[in-house]
Amino acid sequence: MPSNPQDRSFIDVRQGLQQALTQVQKPARYTGGEYNEVIKEPAGIDVRFAFCFPDTYEIGMSFLGEKILYELLNRHENWWCERAFMPWTDMKAKMEELHIPLYALESKDPLTKFDVVGFTLEYELCYTNILAMLDMAGIPLRAADRDESWPLIIAGGPCVCNAEPMADFFDVMQLGEGEQMLQDICAEVEKAKKQGLTKRQLLENLAGLPGVYVPSFYDVSYNPDGTIRAVTPNDPHAPAKITKAIVKDLDSFVPPEHFIVPMIGAVQDRACVEVLRGCVRGCRFCQAGQIYRPFRERSPQLISDSARALCQNTGYDELSLTSLSTSDHSRLEELLDRLNAWAEADHVSLSLPSLRVDNFSKSMVDKTTKVRKSGLTFAAEAGTQRLRDVINKNVTWEQIERTCTIAFKEGYTSVKLYFMMGLPTETLEDIKGIADTAQKVVDLYYSLDHAKGKGVQVTCSVACFVPKPVTPFQFCAQDRRETLREKQKYLLSCVHSRKIKVNYHDSATSVLEGVFAKGDRRLGRVIETAYRNGAFFDTWEEYFDYDRWLAAFAACGVDPDFYNYREIGLDEVTPWDHLDVGVSKAFLVREYQKALRAETTQPCNRQCSGCGANKLLGGPCFEYSKDLV
Repeated sequence: MPSNPQDRSFIDVRQGLQQALTQVQKPARYTGGEYNEVIKEPAGIDVRFAFCFPDTYEIGMSFLGEKILYELLNRHENWWCERAFMPWTDMKAKMEELHIPLYALESKDPLTKFDVVGFTLEYELCYTNILAMLDMAGIPLRAADRDESWPLIIAGGPCVCNAEPMADFFDVMQLGEGEQMLQDICAEVEKAKKQGLTKRQLLENLAGLPGVYVPSFYDVSYNPDGTIRAVTPNDPHAPAKITKAIVKDLDSFVPPEHFIVPMIGAVQDRACVEVLRGCVRGCRFCQAGQIYRPFRERSPQLISDSARALCQNTGYDELSLTSLSTSDHSRLEELLDRLNAWAEADHVSLSLPSLRVDNFSKSMVDKTTKVRKSGLTFAAEAGTQRLRDVINKNVTWEQIERTCTIAFKEGYTSVKLYFMMGLPTETLEDIKGIADTAQKVVDLYYSLDHAKGKGVQVTCSVACFVPKPVTPFQFCAQDRRETLREKQKYLLSCVHSRKIKVNYHDSATSVLEGVFAKGDRRLGRVIETAYRNGAFFDTWEEYFDYDRWLAAFAACGVDPDFYNYREIGLDEVTPWDHLDVGVSKAFLVREYQKALRAETTQPCNRQCSGCGANKLLGGPCFEYSKDLV
């Protein structure tokens, strides 16, 4: 790796690619030229935006957020949104050897030619990839080292709900939903260019937009014990608290209808339409269920029309209805009827991810298997009813039994169940409950007469629980790695059937994820140190090096245990208290205390729990009828 990447000299991208692409695996990752990509004439463009995904092409091309914003920005004739992905290790090495800068796929122009370079913060272990991409582009890593000559470096995505670990590297961070916010940012960039504003003036204008966080406009002070004393604005244009941007009416933004069709198979290579945003369930472990509140739906007619146009414009024959809880759409049956009115004739199959065991039905199976039958996955999350109540899963064994019975009677012979390990108040009895639940599902299958002579497979996917910001469990300490390993061993000892398969992952990545999930601005030095020492592609098992991270913490004098193995006081100032996603801290405290008593909270569409997110809509999230309250 060059010691001074911002000072290196680069060669012409196209010239370098002629040599590089013959020496790497999957060269189609780096060529562009896909069907439906957008090409514009640079001379007529006022704002050039590079959307950067900090992982491989196959993963980035599966990301719906990029598809939404790519199509939205490119609807402006004088704006051009292009794409860049993290090159795989062979291509990264070849680009550095040949001095090829990181470039956008559409124009092959280096990222330094863009007005805005935007990254999505989807997952904490992608942070070093972001630094690698900036480095490969020759862009200084830290915002403080970038003057007027550099592009504006911005970030969005769910991890911005705690922006602090990456705050030093970005000029602007977007809190909330990007459809309108990103357009407003680009409009301010265009205005600043035409008016000749300084970077400081641009940042001050951006700081006034809903959901825009300018980290350099805030100072962080600490208490003697290492906790945060305060996060204080240092610029009069910066609000004391940043409130997330929100799309009040999803129908006001038509879903993308012209997906770029990838050159090579993406991880999720199908048509998909977001049918709703938010979640009514209130699971206490789930960050997405909190930060995407309040619950909003798209109309069945708009979903159907956009889905058909998307399939026709791409040639996809599989359509996924995506959301955090698709089966909670209040007009799901109508939606499925509208889709099936054309999908079967067009040979398009339907799939519903995020199925819920308490509203799964034979009708749903019938309406989603007319072309082909996909697998079934249900999230039980915990193995005992007590622990399901603690996490507010609001699912009973009777509902699991009913759902699996329907599935087995409809011809399914395999079911995947999601669980978590390391949840607050968890005991070994709860761990055993995972195996017991799986065994009961196996026994249920063989209790049905039609199942004779056929085999069943129940797969338990068990993730390590990571307490996340803006959840009721943000106050909890994370299970230590040694404890999680013991629990994993115990779970395997409780499984006594070859019909049950248990999958789990290394707890080391969960430890690091926990540190950066609840970390503060002091972690920026750790991330940069680890990157300089060779850390990138930390999401990939073959490149993740836990010892390298421990060395980076030690070199920076930072104790990682402080962040994830310590309970947070209910009145403690957190690194994300100045970032308001709509859900109040008082609500999180109430839910945490109810969790410790194993008390449940009704779903939002049955009874309001007073989370505070309705303020973002300016009114109630739901019109409650008397029989629901």
